[in-house]
Amino acid sequence: MKKTTIVIPNYNGINFIEGCLRSIFADDAEAKVIVVDNGSSDGSTKCLKDFPKVELIELWDNTGFSHAVNVGIQAADTEYVLLLNNDTEVAAGFLAAMEKALDRHPKAFSVSSQMRNLYRRDEMDNAGDLYTALGWARARGGGKDFTPYQREKKVFSACAGAAIYRKAIFEEIGYFDETHFAYLEDVDVGYRARICGYENWYTPDAVVYHAGSGSSGSKYNAFKINLSSRNSIYIIGKNMPLLQILINLPFFLIGFLLKILFFVKNGFGLLYIKGLGKGFGLSFSETGKEKHVPFEARHFLNYLRIELELLINMFRVLFGCDF
Repeated sequence: MKKTTIVIPNYNGINFIEGCLRSIFADDAEAKVIVVDNGSSDGSTKCLKDFPKVELIELWDNTGFSHAVNVGIQAADTEYVLLLNNDTEVAAGFLAAMEKALDRHPKAFSVSSQMRNLYRRDEMDNAGDLYTALGWARARGGGKDFTPYQREKKVFSACAGAAIYRKAIFEEIGYFDETHFAYLEDVDVGYRARICGYENWYTPDAVVYHAGSGSSGSKYNAFKINLSSRNSIYIIGKNMPLLQILINLPFFLIGFLLKILFFVKNGFGLLYIKGLGKGFGLSFSETGKEKHVPFEARHFLNYLRIELELLINMFRVLFGCDF
């Protein structure tokens, strides 16, 4: 009986999906895989005829990353669910290493893999996510040599591009927030798990190679900047009690001002500011109020641990030390 179902969201991934699937079945010939197609128009699912063991779920339109993976998670009938971007290729032993890592940590909600650049394979792409008191979310190790990231450790949240989760905990804390559509949804769900006392880990034992921006097309584009700036505000409004927001407000002001200056310099300033405005609007909307995580006194110590980590992560990011 398989312990894990691999869920792959696909949107116009014709250049990647076949390579991704071939690497999975080369690693584990009996892997259980669900591909959730988000209304692709490029014929990328036609290659699935070569993979008869893959279950295909076809959606009517591009409903976003969060909705697509939720559909896949809910369709899975295994204890663990592993999310994998379509623009990845897994190394030998990947699935077994991910399962063993989650087994080692009974309080873990998720485990993030060692994601490296598909084209520069000694370069890190993501070693788990950091979230900071500046309101920034950062990929550990992004663009750096992979050598220093060979130690298993707790992280703020797992990068959903290649991470394994305990399905039962989704039932407790909720699934990926579909309001996000895409970007920072993995930080949000990891944040909710942390509030409830669960852990998120990074393991270097499971290696996966990631093309990066395979669906959105580039590191900085209007689609990504609009959503990520909106969601960066929404995460704060959704997950933080008012007192924690007030404590971090000076850091948020500095952090978002620095981001505005960065995007102004790169020609996206107005777009980024509009996205922030949308984030405020979403946070105070009926949807935002409905999604807000209410403060519970029994989770007080968890909030304290999170706040301490946000402050530590702020200095780690500012001084470039995220090992």
